[in-house]
Amino acid sequence: MSRKLLPLLMISAAPLMLAAAPAEPAAQATAQAEDARLTAFLDAAFDKGVALSPETQTALGLKTNYDKLDDYTPADGEKRMKLAEETLAAMRAQFDPAKLSPQGRLSYRLYEKSVENQRRQYQFRDYGFPVSTNGSPAGQIPVFLINNHRIDTADDARAYIARIAETDRVMREVAAEMRDQAAKGIVPPQMVFAPARADAQKVLVGAPFASGEDSTVLADFRKKVTALSIPQGEKDKLIADASAALTGPFKRGFDTLFAVLDEIEPKATGNNGAWSLPNGAAYYDARLSAYTTTDLTADQIHQIGLDQVAAIRKEMEAIKTRVGFTGDLKAFFEYIRTDPKFRYSNDQAGRDQYLADARAVIARMMAKAPEYFRTLPKAALEVRAVEKWREGTASTAFYNRPAPDGSRPGIYYVNLVDMTQTQKIQMEGISVHEGAPGHHFQIARQQELAGLPRFRLFGGYSAYSEGWGLYTERLAKEMGGYTDPYSEFGMLSLQMWRAIRLVTDTGLHSKRWTREQAVQYFLDNSSISKGDVEREVNRYINNPGQATSYMIGQLKIAELRKKAETQLGSKFDIRDFHEVILSGGAVPLDVLEEQVNAWIASVKA
Repeated sequence: MSRKLLPLLMISAAPLMLAAAPAEPAAQATAQAEDARLTAFLDAAFDKGVALSPETQTALGLKTNYDKLDDYTPADGEKRMKLAEETLAAMRAQFDPAKLSPQGRLSYRLYEKSVENQRRQYQFRDYGFPVSTNGSPAGQIPVFLINNHRIDTADDARAYIARIAETDRVMREVAAEMRDQAAKGIVPPQMVFAPARADAQKVLVGAPFASGEDSTVLADFRKKVTALSIPQGEKDKLIADASAALTGPFKRGFDTLFAVLDEIEPKATGNNGAWSLPNGAAYYDARLSAYTTTDLTADQIHQIGLDQVAAIRKEMEAIKTRVGFTGDLKAFFEYIRTDPKFRYSNDQAGRDQYLADARAVIARMMAKAPEYFRTLPKAALEVRAVEKWREGTASTAFYNRPAPDGSRPGIYYVNLVDMTQTQKIQMEGISVHEGAPGHHFQIARQQELAGLPRFRLFGGYSAYSEGWGLYTERLAKEMGGYTDPYSEFGMLSLQMWRAIRLVTDTGLHSKRWTREQAVQYFLDNSSISKGDVEREVNRYINNPGQATSYMIGQLKIAELRKKAETQLGSKFDIRDFHEVILSGGAVPLDVLEEQVNAWIASVKA
């Protein structure tokens, strides 16, 4: 969806099994009516938020404002914050939580929490880098057009052309934001500029910018227009108009971006964490709170990371012994990192093989899933390689949610920029996390839940969603995965990856670690390739706190499962446990614990 997808969507609520005494029929009917009124109220607020974002409208399958891109100015954030405050005030004035059902009260409570969090994050609205190694409009706009903008009619094609032209405005707004940030002492790290510039330049390769094959945007446009049932002459004119928009306002917008990068790059003083920014400690605290949905401090998270690194190292030692490796663990890491048998060939055949292997893993997990899940997502799931023109600023792997109307599948993207840095033994675990039963089972299914307000269908918490993804990496072992010990070691290396994140993220942003320190800690405690390590550390520097959410979330889900197994004994059913976790969408970790506790109590009763 849109890069800003409505701050109010940072939360979602869950109508899971809430402990409550049976209500009288009349009281129950009253509560149901109030719940319906609250849902209608929150949906109206959601729609007002969506109306502020043409890109979100398109991602939701709508064709309103189909010829526009989002507003990338500070005014957009002001409108969103104002809408959230007005909605909260109106909700409090118009609804009495005591008259709602337990489900309705949960929605009310979580909406309050969402606005409180949005208010806290809004203090630091100038701190996010619009151009970073985590992406930039130069890549996001083409991805949005290719993956989201359908062309079913000639008017849709003309709207696509208008959006190509809108790139000029967007880039001017981004450039103005970057200059304003720089004036406040907020400058992207040094390592951002070269890859951001290089990826942007790749978008301009090919026709109509130069001779040769179509550039990526023109190729997409031509393919979609060619499929239309309109006269060939009209198709030719549309393609010509798109080419003119690309060489005109689109290219002008990219030139604007290149100019501001050149202007600001000399002001970058290093690759430092949040501590180096004005009021950086408070900024980082706010980020940790939002991403983990806990009150854990940076020091506490750092120690949890150290403890987890030590625990996972013991599991790795056991695998090392099983395969008969006689050196120490660091030597085993280097063996995994450098031996050619653990890599795919660095050519198209190797990339194709990775994609084929990943699809096979997902097919096996889907076949086994009914033994572990009550309900599977209806949306299709595809595996794709990251496009060439955003390999330098895309993460190692990620998931794109499907369109709610079924017009776009869930997509597991994998970055295959350099196959010498891509380990075979990690392929299975990554595919599980990003695909099935990881993000697809949680995010796609959440959109398919019935009877929930829309802000609950499309909201999310990183600790919940990434915690679920990480939990499923170990779950896959129970489902018959990792039959080869090296694949199991690959899964453990991914677990270690997330444990290291707790140490390095807090190290970089709170303990003033250098980028080099973080990279070295990674290399000393994992078999991850140096290229992946550097890309990851760059990501943490640019997005403080987000990397801590994975293991904090996983540890909570694992803790709750162990509690349920212990207390329920023979009554424990893994399918029911997963249903409790997934059946109501994303929630903060404290609420998730409440839900599981209520379920345990209901089964024991």
